Amino acid sequence: MPRTSPSLEQLAIGIDIGGTGTKFGIVDRLGNLLFSSEMSTRNHKDLEAYIDELYNNVAPLIQKAGGVGRMKGIGLGAPNGNYYTGTVEYAPNLPWKGILPLAKLVEDKFKLPVVLTNDANAAALGEMMYGAAQGMNDFIMITLGTGVGSGIVANGKLIYGHDGFAGELGHTIIIPDGRMHEGTGKKGSLESYASATGVKLTALELLEKNDTPSLLRNVPADQMDSKKVYDAAIEGDELAKGIFEYTGKILGMALANFVMFSSPEAIILFGGLTKAGELLLKPTKEHMEANLIQVFQNKVKILVSHLKESDAAILGASALVWEMK
Repeated sequence: MPRTSPSLEQLAIGIDIGGTGTKFGIVDRLGNLLFSSEMSTRNHKDLEAYIDELYNNVAPLIQKAGGVGRMKGIGLGAPNGNYYTGTVEYAPNLPWKGILPLAKLVEDKFKLPVVLTNDANAAALGEMMYGAAQGMNDFIMITLGTGVGSGIVANGKLIYGHDGFAGELGHTIIIPDGRMHEGTGKKGSLESYASATGVKLTALELLEKNDTPSLLRNVPADQMDSKKVYDAAIEGDELAKGIFEYTGKILGMALANFVMFSSPEAIILFGGLTKAGELLLKPTKEHMEANLIQVFQNKVKILVSHLKESDAAILGASALVWEMK
């Protein structure tokens, strides 16, 4: 049951722009998602045409929620979104390249104030306002999806850095001279190993390097994905279980580094890869603790977000609005 809220309170619009799809909705201060929908991000090579379609999709929801007068503003979460400038800069997985003045274009179209940050920072704010991090002043949000995103909260504040791009923990180098990351050209980043893409690449590498019997040998290379690895692991496939063990080892090593950097109360994991449950979480926790110096050991919780995955991106983006002055 949604929690009750005053009928004429202000509402927020949350828009999450992903590489494939854009999700949007109307949210109240209590985190009730009143109306929501989604559309493709890739229908328009022209950014302004995309924003026109976005407006045409969101406007009916605004009317259902009581009209534009009830809207406090719009929160935008987007890859490589810069909180300070309102721009999206060189996002490798969006169809528009370069530096995009996204916040201004959306503000001009909707005639509402807009605040923008990257998608993982938005997720961290959503977790702090509505989710597992309520009441926490120090935590790290890690999103494990196609890539690895992160948002760092310290002393109750989201860390943006001097240029708005702090918190790219997915691109920290965990294995020197390791696996090549196609999007960045860098070798050995956490995202290359601990994302859904990384799990797929680990599977393909292990299948090629050894002749261990595995259910995964029946999967064509171009159809391999983390879900198939999970399904095989649940069936007891030793090679598939080993893939999650290895992924957890890499993730745990990285989390140990992050703990020693900001001493968070908790690390909150979110995203499709968390559905692997203990297959991933057990080795992650073990290898995190094994790589921590004593003063940090057994202090930091690893939690899985309990926000509904389909809603969390919208809730996170909408949380930006309540931070507006």
